[in-house]
Amino acid sequence: MSRLEGKVAVVTGASKGIGAAIAKALARDGAKVVVNYATSAAGAEAVVAAIAEAGGSAIAVQGDVSKAAEAEALIETGVKEFGRLDILVNNSGVYAFAAIDEITEEHYRRHFDVNVLGVLLATKAASKHLKEGGSVINISSVVTRIHPAHSAVYSATKGAVNAITGVLANELGPRGIRVNTVSPGLVVTEGTHAAGITGSEMEAGMVAQTPLGRAGQPDDIAGVVAFLASSDARWVTGEDIAVSGGVV
Repeated sequence: MSRLEGKVAVVTGASKGIGAAIAKALARDGAKVVVNYATSAAGAEAVVAAIAEAGGSAIAVQGDVSKAAEAEALIETGVKEFGRLDILVNNSGVYAFAAIDEITEEHYRRHFDVNVLGVLLATKAASKHLKEGGSVINISSVVTRIHPAHSAVYSATKGAVNAITGVLANELGPRGIRVNTVSPGLVVTEGTHAAGITGSEMEAGMVAQTPLGRAGQPDDIAGVVAFLASSDARWVTGEDIAVSGGVV
């Protein structure tokens, strides 16, 4: 039997990139998956179709997790469709680097609303349904360890995510619910292409500092998330696991 057979997972921001890879990985391991998206319905439906083609079960559900009513509706839709909730992956996030003299209120609020408030609201909604053996996995970043220039706001949001993970591991642990963080390094996604990072001198410099000598791929992250979602990680909680090719 697959290690997530009978489990139900919600993956936020799963229409592309790391989120899409996570949704597919959880489905391969037997979970039924709620593929959340904010704006890219076509991307989410493509992920659902890929899961179905591989023999899995998934639905696409729109929702902006930075809005309480939409985060609640996302979780409730998944529970109504599949009858339970066992796994929440808080993957939704935005990033845009800016020097300190370029930071605006809008830049700050956009990042904190999605990257931090979204984690809190989705977890709040999910916690009503998660039972013993449940798993919450927050996607952070190694920026909290390497502190790249121009990342003050983005890095601050991911530092907050790490703190939330520790707090909720203590808060939800007595109920048998585990909470962990996965912190990717540079990963090649649609976002890195759109931002001009892929193929740039910045990427080359980051790869040069990576002991394993390459940029990451979404599947590199997804496998670790699937492990944390499973009973193989039943004694792991409150951890921040860097998945970065050795960049720390």
